[in-house]
Amino acid sequence: MQDADVTVTLREQWMVESQVFGIYGYFRELPKRAQTVMLEIATDTHIGYLTNGLQRLPPSFCVLDANRPWLCYWILHSLALLGESIDDNLENSIVDFLTRCQDPLGGYGGGPGQMPHLATTYASVNSLITLGGRNALSSINRDRLQAFLQRMKDPSGSFRMHEKGEIDVRACYTAISVASILNFLDHELMENVGDYILSCQTYEGGIAGEPGSEAHGGYTFCGLATMILINEVHRLDLSALINWVVFRQGVEGGFQGRTNKLVDGCYSFWQGGVFPLIHKLHQLVEEQLRMLDSCEHEHDSSQRYLNLPEERCQIDRSHFEQKGLQSHPNIVNLSGVGLDFVKRSANIGPLFHNLALQQYIILCSQCPTVM
Repeated sequence: MQDADVTVTLREQWMVESQVFGIYGYFRELPKRAQTVMLEIATDTHIGYLTNGLQRLPPSFCVLDANRPWLCYWILHSLALLGESIDDNLENSIVDFLTRCQDPLGGYGGGPGQMPHLATTYASVNSLITLGGRNALSSINRDRLQAFLQRMKDPSGSFRMHEKGEIDVRACYTAISVASILNFLDHELMENVGDYILSCQTYEGGIAGEPGSEAHGGYTFCGLATMILINEVHRLDLSALINWVVFRQGVEGGFQGRTNKLVDGCYSFWQGGVFPLIHKLHQLVEEQLRMLDSCEHEHDSSQRYLNLPEERCQIDRSHFEQKGLQSHPNIVNLSGVGLDFVKRSANIGPLFHNLALQQYIILCSQCPTVM
């Protein structure tokens, strides 16, 4: 390949590969005992770094002033994954801060006095649920929060991130997830959400932020998770989605967020988070593949059939006007959808190289000396 044929993105890809494989080469030359140490998560160092971040951040973090509930969520979620708790005084301080981020008309802003936003509402609610306890949970004004979500609902079926804000799949996920976890998800909130997300699934199989855009790891997770929560995941072309996300794992072992982009630690979460969901959908995936195979035999094999037959994709709209929704034969008890999904078995085989991903995260993304 001549220099004139080398694009900027290709040169950057070669640079990343060189750096990553350099680390892997150094690792392979180490004695076995040293390799074992290098492959450990520096738990104590991470806990110290995270706990410090809850109390004081350096001036460089001022650019995240509108994302302070997210900082709470990321840190608390990480500490929970590490099996670590925080002391009562720090917990009370976090609850007090998030309470001051709560808008009088519902929803949470990025900081006290800032406009309510679906993203920071999601982060705040999940932070408080991670903390648990009466003080944290009782601080959530559920009625006003529900009213906020209803105001953000758009006629397209999606949601706006904030008043007069953007409409995308991220808004669908944050709104539906909050409504689901606080147990006030209803048919008014979920009406046409599935239609909108379905319109965002691209020819590649992944899900874009909005119709006509490029498939993206974060939006794919958000779209898939939302469809599960509203019990319409069967409408997605799951085999195409799996095919797309599987090929986002790069030669380095990590995940890229979009086709032909660089791998990074962020998408280890977003792309990696798709697989546990898919693992619990194995029966539906197999059914879609059988239906697709049947369609291809009955029709011209050059025609591509997506999803299940149309009658399986129709939503019974009549129940929106009915009372006693749970008694209607076509109504799902929405309060149990997420819990029922979590209880499903995951019998599908490995879909990606999980050891390669762990190696990338620990050896290339972990900074054990940073405090």
